[in-house]
Amino acid sequence: MLRSTTASVPSAPVRIAVAANTASGGGFDPAPLLAALPGAELFACDDHDGIAAAAPDRIAAAGGDGTIGPLAELAGRLDVALAVIPVGTANDFARAHGLPTDLRAAAELAASGTTTRALELGRLADGRPFVNVASAGLASVAARNAKPLKARLGPLAYGVGAARAATTAHPLEVTVRVDGREVFAGGCWQAIVAVSGAFGGGSSVEEARPDDGALDIVVLPAGSRIGLARRAWGMRRGTIAQQRSVLHARGAVLEVALPASAEINVDGEIRRGGLERVTVEPHAFRLVVPHE
Repeated sequence: MLRSTTASVPSAPVRIAVAANTASGGGFDPAPLLAALPGAELFACDDHDGIAAAAPDRIAAAGGDGTIGPLAELAGRLDVALAVIPVGTANDFARAHGLPTDLRAAAELAASGTTTRALELGRLADGRPFVNVASAGLASVAARNAKPLKARLGPLAYGVGAARAATTAHPLEVTVRVDGREVFAGGCWQAIVAVSGAFGGGSSVEEARPDDGALDIVVLPAGSRIGLARRAWGMRRGTIAQQRSVLHARGAVLEVALPASAEINVDGEIRRGGLERVTVEPHAFRLVVPHE
């Protein structure tokens, strides 16, 4: 179980900066959220300077999983707690941490929650922070396939995208080093670097803990497409790291060498590069969580 701490109850109303990604979940209208948070000030999710200048007591990240990492970094830098209003498609971060997905309940927690949990951030080679998973291989293909389906299918789009990826994608040649030691070299279907371990609209690496000061890596070695059904079942159950021939390792510095053309999926967002050196920042921010 993750450890939580109870912060002191504020003597005055909490000043909340709502950092909203209005593109999340196919389009997010922040008006109902602001109505549930009287006195909160609205900012664009990437207006870090404006948020810092407002000197809030708490930041509420309103968006999908890809919105959270940079705002968690900002909250840590400002030494304020981060609340999450999950309005994305998958909301894997909220699922992993037991956060409410109902907007009104999430707003109430953001305004009045006094229990926080210290969590780590993963950092890509260029410093970009992430809170769930950064992966290469099938995950990036699946995410591209899912993107046009999200508005119609919601979280089911990830399953459809993954199924299509399994029939069209090809294995990647990768080399993986953990704390300087080579642990894998060869073809793989997917390489997953995990902080919370939650990804893909309900998949997970259950061994990953976002408060242990280490990153987990899981590599699915290349094999038959038929065998991918068993891999997919393991990801949905969280037991993928326990399957035969799957590599699972843990360390503070992970290096994943990929082909130059390979894309990666970082908390649901597609980009190039970053897995060549991934590090972890322990106790990087404090998350507002329900009282246990």
